[in-house]
Amino acid sequence: MKHVDEYRSSELCRQVVNEIHQSATRCHTIMEVCGGQTHGLLMHGIDVALAGVVDLLHGPGCPVCVTPAEDIDFAIALCRRPNVTVATFGDMLRVPGTTISLREASSRGGNVRLVYSPLDAVQLARDDPAREYVFFAVGFETTTPATALAAQQAAHLGLENFSMIVSHVRVQPAMEAIMRSEASRVEAFLAAGHVCTVSGYDCYDQFASQYRVPVVVTGFEPLDLLSGILSCVRQLESGVAMVENRYERSVHAEGNRNALQVIDELYEVCDRPWRGLGTLQGGGFRLRDRWSFFDAVHRYPRTALPTVQPSLCRSGDVLTGRIKPTDCEYFGRECTQELPLGAPMVSLEGACAAYARHARQTAS
Repeated sequence: MKHVDEYRSSELCRQVVNEIHQSATRCHTIMEVCGGQTHGLLMHGIDVALAGVVDLLHGPGCPVCVTPAEDIDFAIALCRRPNVTVATFGDMLRVPGTTISLREASSRGGNVRLVYSPLDAVQLARDDPAREYVFFAVGFETTTPATALAAQQAAHLGLENFSMIVSHVRVQPAMEAIMRSEASRVEAFLAAGHVCTVSGYDCYDQFASQYRVPVVVTGFEPLDLLSGILSCVRQLESGVAMVENRYERSVHAEGNRNALQVIDELYEVCDRPWRGLGTLQGGGFRLRDRWSFFDAVHRYPRTALPTVQPSLCRSGDVLTGRIKPTDCEYFGRECTQELPLGAPMVSLEGACAAYARHARQTAS
């Protein structure tokens, strides 16, 4: 398959692995931001192939994992209302709020619908005008344009029974928070390729310069990931900190102008709480005032609920790279994919789920 098979060549991958080993004079610590990259690194055994040469840390790149419990609590409260249906993606159903998940709420009588796109939720509202439909909008810059288009479509159709819980987050503020932490061991970042298809990568220039940290945009196939790691290693060995693009077939410096335009039209940057990281300045998006009709927070009273994170789950440590999943004393014991303690073990993009799925028994 064009643009896929050539990035899975075992021969080319071995060559790049050898180049990384030859280029590194010490072990370098690199964080991949995207949960999809985490799965790729483990699935293809890249972490094992580079053991002792590159220490891979796993960042907060799982949008489901970083959705705060209070937003899930709000969605649960709404789905329990007599005439309200909450629509969301599959991963969000199992992520725990303060006490239970949306799936558990559904089993107890809450009205929850699984959808595959925000426009599916719009269609539900169009087909059933007597009922209120609330779409739980989560994700990074990648999914934000789609929810913006959903609100535009709802406005075009004149729907009065559609709204959204907006829990969109922005990647770069989380990277900045990690670099400001005294506990951070990150020396370089593999930037999330799918986010950069929307945002571009010019925005990272100041970040790389300020924190003296290389940022390399990469994709998800093994050769993509290895090429990105090689670029990071070469920069670190040379004492350079700059932004490089190793995902040229999908990412351009300025990003997707049409997507950025629709984001800017409907959303504005705001402070946003992240699960495990706290409230980040500029860490998310909210609907602009002129679009607030579609904001569920404006439409429904939001009761302040005490949010207590699960006492055993160390999601904050995992999401910031302070520990690897296998460093957690509960991994594979009290916390499994069948009975997860927290979001990183629930989501398909979660680092703990990746380690469990690919049977990593020890931190590499």
